[in-house]
Amino acid sequence: MPHWENLTMPGFEELRQRTQTVILPIGSLEEHGPHLPLGTDAFHAMELARRVAQRREVLVAPPLFYGMCRSTREHPGTVSLSGDALRAILQDLGREFYRQGMRNLVFISGHAGGTHMAAITEAGEALLKELPDVKVAVVNLLDLLREVLTGQPDLVKTKGDGHAGEIETAIMLAAYPHLAQGSAPAEWPAFPKYILVRDKRRHWPGGVWGDPSQATKNQGENILQAEADRLIQVIDLLDKSEYF
Repeated sequence: MPHWENLTMPGFEELRQRTQTVILPIGSLEEHGPHLPLGTDAFHAMELARRVAQRREVLVAPPLFYGMCRSTREHPGTVSLSGDALRAILQDLGREFYRQGMRNLVFISGHAGGTHMAAITEAGEALLKELPDVKVAVVNLLDLLREVLTGQPDLVKTKGDGHAGEIETAIMLAAYPHLAQGSAPAEWPAFPKYILVRDKRRHWPGGVWGDPSQATKNQGENILQAEADRLIQVIDLLDKSEYF
């Protein structure tokens, strides 16, 4: 398995003659209800990268477990980077990947927060401007799943499911069952529209967005397989196209 950290120096030198594509799994250290681990977002991205690497010759970089968390910052266990820090880390990593011969940078994020994804996109844009022949893909795995659900709407039962709900519970049951601690009550956050609040946990006490009780291991396997199929399409386009 071509994981960067597992390679020897000669092994890396040989591999970069065959591929210039690197996947960086990005997540967060963030509450995921009472039943899922704090690293769920990173675990999702890691598992997807692993599956892609079984089918395409790509290099998988060590994951970034830290992201930018806003709505969950008051929940126990959540650790958030600032937007400036996240952008700086990704730009530095992108430069180093490039220096080591990688020209196709694929940032996949299991954490889908709006400010978090904006920071990743901004870092990617800065790398495009700075490095003349680099190509960058920024993939929000929630958006990827929405594309999948367009063709397979029966994959998820809960309407509006999201954080620590049916989808993420199913994925963890399939990929990391030893880390999933049963289920949790269905819940949706109740933040007031337009208004920023200090006491975020008051408006979202359980930290679940959806209905974890609907999740199954087989469902999680089907979701991961469909996501991997779609991500491979993105990587193939990035790898083959000269337009980008």
